[in-house]
Amino acid sequence: MIGAGVLFGALAGLLLIHGWPGLLLGAAFGWIYDQARARARASVAAPAYGFVEPLFALLGAVAKADGRVSEAEIAVAERLMTRMGLNDALRRRAIARFNAGKQADFDVAPAIGDLKHWCGGRRHLAYPLLDVVADTVLAEGAPSPAKFRILRQLAWALRFSDFEIAMLLAAKGYVWGTGSTGPRQRPDDGAAPRRAPQGPDPYAVLGVPPDADAATVKRAYRKLISEHHPDRLGGLPEDLRRRAEERARDINAAYERIQAERGFR
Repeated sequence: MIGAGVLFGALAGLLLIHGWPGLLLGAAFGWIYDQARARARASVAAPAYGFVEPLFALLGAVAKADGRVSEAEIAVAERLMTRMGLNDALRRRAIARFNAGKQADFDVAPAIGDLKHWCGGRRHLAYPLLDVVADTVLAEGAPSPAKFRILRQLAWALRFSDFEIAMLLAAKGYVWGTGSTGPRQRPDDGAAPRRAPQGPDPYAVLGVPPDADAATVKRAYRKLISEHHPDRLGGLPEDLRRRAEERARDINAAYERIQAERGFR
């Protein structure tokens, strides 16, 4: 079927240049435009399940990183398959890749590279994947340094900073680093996160220090809620969309708690 770009280009070429040369030249430019739009639509939509195999391979590697795969880690992977609504074929592929990731000689770099390619620099797609891997890292409680290193390697590949990793962990009730000022303090490179004694710190969730002024808190909140709004996720599987929605709720809850405690609007 002839695309709208071809038709419009041919008409524009005919009007501007006149005759067959203008018609053909305009149609050629229109065809190029149609192809570019088709690639852009495919890129924005991102194949809905294109992340499945590298993701589950990485989850298998995380689970095995401390030398054994626990029932809790297997349960996380199984629940994820169910919540994503994987059909039988995709489930078999996910299980096969999870088992491949458990092998001692498995290299996480290609799987991370595939996830980076799938996200295409879109942070609103990258965050739910990072969140999924963090769940497996934390499946048994405070993780081993080996598990945490894989999470950190993925985060860096997806262009999330150490500060942002600490924010993600803070939303899950874990702190990273030895200081009391939260994720803004530089964490120890060899340290793994530990469970926070009182649950998520709202300032850590928003990524601001406790003494931040109201304007700083508001800017951080608006930036985060813009980045993680579920409406940007397109046709992702329901579980990843749910994670984005939960992240947005965590951000809203943190902001509302700070508002209530400090009395600003």
